[in-house]
Amino acid sequence: MSSIALSSVLVVLSIVAIIYLTSKVKFSVFGSLFAVSLALALGSGMPLGKVIDTLKSSFGNTLGGISFIIIFGAAIAVCMQKSGGALSIASHILKLAGKGNAKAAMAWTGFIPGLTIFCDTGYIILSGIARSVSASSRTSMPLIAAIMGSSLFVVHCLVPTHPGALAAATALNANLGMLVLASVLFAIPGLLASYYWAGLMDKGQNYAPAEIEDGADDLSQHNLPKFSHALVPVVLPLVLISISTLLTTLGMKDGGATVFHFLGNPVMALLVGMLCGVWLLSRHGGQKGDFTKVLEEAIVKAGPILIITAAGGMFGAIIKETGVGNALGEVLGGASVGLLVPFIIAALLKTAQGSSTVAALTTAAIISPSLQTFGLDSEMGRVFAVLAIGAGSMIASHANDSYFWVVTKFSNIEMQQSLRVFSSSTFVMGVVTFACIWAASAFML
Repeated sequence: MSSIALSSVLVVLSIVAIIYLTSKVKFSVFGSLFAVSLALALGSGMPLGKVIDTLKSSFGNTLGGISFIIIFGAAIAVCMQKSGGALSIASHILKLAGKGNAKAAMAWTGFIPGLTIFCDTGYIILSGIARSVSASSRTSMPLIAAIMGSSLFVVHCLVPTHPGALAAATALNANLGMLVLASVLFAIPGLLASYYWAGLMDKGQNYAPAEIEDGADDLSQHNLPKFSHALVPVVLPLVLISISTLLTTLGMKDGGATVFHFLGNPVMALLVGMLCGVWLLSRHGGQKGDFTKVLEEAIVKAGPILIITAAGGMFGAIIKETGVGNALGEVLGGASVGLLVPFIIAALLKTAQGSSTVAALTTAAIISPSLQTFGLDSEMGRVFAVLAIGAGSMIASHANDSYFWVVTKFSNIEMQQSLRVFSSSTFVMGVVTFACIWAASAFML
C-alpha cells in the first residue's frame, strides 16, 4: 500500500474515532481531538522530533487567529442577555408583525440577535417569547420552535462571528469582511427554505400550541431597552465591516480610508460592539456597565469554545502533514466539484457527530491543501469554500446535537415532533443554502 493510501486510511479512521469518542463514548471533545491528532501523527510516520512542535504551533496559531473575535462576540451576547436587548429586538419585531404574522416574526426574531449570539444561548433567551407567541396566536409550538431554531442556526453555521465559520475562515485564510457580508446574504434563502418547509411538515399534524403559566414571559413586565438602542451592539459591527469591505472593493486602501479599515477589522468591529453592549447594560441591566464582569463572564463562556476550536486546528495541521488533502485535490479537480466536496464532507461529519463547529474546522483542514486544484485558491474562492462548509455543517441537527435538545426541551415538545419539523428543516436549509452558493459561484469564480 502506498504511503498516501495508508495516510488516507488513517485520516478516515481518525475521523471515525473522533465521531465515536465524542458521540458514543461521550469523551471530552478536546481530549478526543488531542488523542486522535497524536495517534495520527505517530501512525503516519511523522518524525518524532516534529510531532510535539507541530501540535503546539498549530494549536497556538489557531487560538491566535480566533480568540479576540470569539471573546468579544461572547461579551456582546452577555450584554444583550443581561440588558434585555435580545428581548427588546424580539418584542419589537413581534409588535410590528402582529399576531397574524407570528411565524414570520419568529424567523426574524431569531435571525437578527443570532448574528452575534450563539444559537443555543439565543434560543434559551428567546424561548419564553416563542412559547408566549405560540400560546397567544394559537400556532403549533413545534412549528414556532422549528422556525426560530432554524433562524438562529443558519447564521450560527454561516456567519464568522460564530466559531465554526470563523475557524474554517482562519484555516482557509478567507477574507473575513467579504465573508461576513456574503454569509448574511446567503443565510436569507436558507432561512426562507426552512420556514416554508417547517410549515409543510407541521401541516395536518394537529400539534398543540404552547401553554403558558400565569404571568410567565409577559414582555410588558420587562424594563426593556429601546429597539434602536438594542440594535446597536448587533448591527454596528456589521456596518463597520461592510464599510471597510466596500472601500476595499473600490480600491480605497490608504489615506482617510485607513481609519475605516482599522475599525472595520472584525476584531475592532466586535470590540466596538462590545463597548456598545456595555453601554446598553449600564442603562438597562442594573450593573452600571461593569466592564470587568462582562469580560469575565464572556471569557468563561468563550473558554471551552476556544480550546476545542484550537484543538481542531491542531488536528487539521496533522492532516495537512499527511498529504491527504493534496491527493484529494488531484483526484477531484475543478471549482464546481471543489465546492461540492467540502459541503458533503461537512454534512457527513455534522450528521454523524453532532457538532457544527467540529464539522466545519475538520472539513477546512481536509480541503485546505486542495484549494488550488479545485480552482478555489483566490480571494473569492476561499470565501465560497467557507460558505460551502457552513452550509454542510447545517445538515442535520438531530439527537446527537446538543442544540437539538435545547430547541426540544426549552419548547416543551416531543422528540418525534422536533425531528419531523425542526431536524428536517435544517436539512432542507443546508441543501438550499448550498444550492444558492453553488449557483452564485458559477458567475463569480
